[in-house]
Amino acid sequence: MFKFIRFFPQISIKDIKIAGGKGASLGEMMHAKIPVPPGFVILISAFDKFLEETDLLVDIATVLKRINYKDIKSVDRASGETRDLIRDGKMPKDLEREFFLGFKKLKTKYVSVRSSATAEDSSIASWAGELETYLGTTRENLLRNIKNCWSSLFTSRALFYAFEKKFTTVNSQKKIRAKTCKYFAECYPVGVAVVVQKMVDPKIAGICFTAHPVTQNLKQMVIEAGWGLGESIVGGKITPDTYVVSKKDWSMLDINIGIQEKMIIKNKKGTKEVSVPKSKKSLQKLSNKQIIKLAKLCQKIENHYKSPQDIEWALTKNKFYILQSRPITTL
Repeated sequence: MFKFIRFFPQISIKDIKIAGGKGASLGEMMHAKIPVPPGFVILISAFDKFLEETDLLVDIATVLKRINYKDIKSVDRASGETRDLIRDGKMPKDLEREFFLGFKKLKTKYVSVRSSATAEDSSIASWAGELETYLGTTRENLLRNIKNCWSSLFTSRALFYAFEKKFTTVNSQKKIRAKTCKYFAECYPVGVAVVVQKMVDPKIAGICFTAHPVTQNLKQMVIEAGWGLGESIVGGKITPDTYVVSKKDWSMLDINIGIQEKMIIKNKKGTKEVSVPKSKKSLQKLSNKQIIKLAKLCQKIENHYKSPQDIEWALTKNKFYILQSRPITTL
C-alpha cells in the first residue's frame, strides 16, 4: 500500500540506509518488545523523489559546491539558500497522500516530526543535535515540518559537522556531479529520513545513559528527569534531577534534585513553556521505585544492542515509553 513510508513494525536495525538511525532503532525496539509510541518513517527515497520532481537537485548541488568552509558567512549563506529552496518546493501529490494516510492511521492529533539521518546514531558519527525536531505537529503543519526536517540537513551546524566528519560532497573521495547524479545520496552521502511518531503527554521525561557519561563507568547508569516534555533537558533549558544507579544490584548511588522553574507541555497549539507549580519546583521527579523500574528497562535496551545507550524516555499515566535510543559515542 505504501511506497515511501514504513510503520515501525516493518522496520529493523538493518534498515538504517533507508530509515536513518533513529527510525531503524525505533523499529528495532518495537520488535524487542520495548514500549515505543506508534509511528512511521518517511523513507530516504521520499526526499529523493521530492528533489527529483521539484528539479532541485542541480540547484542544491551547485549551492553546496560554492561553499568556502573557512568563511562562516559563506556557509550561512549556502544554508539559507538551500533551506529556502526545499521549503518552497511543492510536495508531490503521491507523497502528500501517503504522509496524510500514515498520519490518519496513528489516530492522534499531535505527532513529533524528527529528522533521522543515515549517518545518525552510529558509533562513528552522531548527528544527534545537528538535525531538527518539531513537537506538537498537527495535520495542518505536517508537510511543512517534514520539509523543515529535510532542509535541516543543511543548517550551518550540520554543514560544518558534515565537513568535519568528511561527509561533504566536496572532499577528495566524492565530488559533486550535479549533472550525473540520479539521486541525492549520490551527490551528498548523508541521507535524511523523517520519523513521524504519536506524541505522548508525559508528566515526567528525560534521558538515561546506560554507562556513566563522565566517569565512563560501565557498571553505573545515569538518569536525568524533569517535569513535562524531555525537550527541556535535551535543549539544556533546565537543570534536571540526576540519579546514579548501580547496574550490579540496582542500588541508588546518588540522587541530585534539580530545582525546576519552567517546563514544556503539550497544548492545543502544539507545545508551550509554562512555570512549574511552586509545590513541585523542589520535588524529586521520580520515586526510587520508578527509577529502578526505568533503569531495568534501559538495561534491557543495552542488552539488546550489546553496547551502552543514550536513551530518551517519557512517563505518562505511570507507564514508561522509550522515544529513541542511540549508542553513547563518547566512550
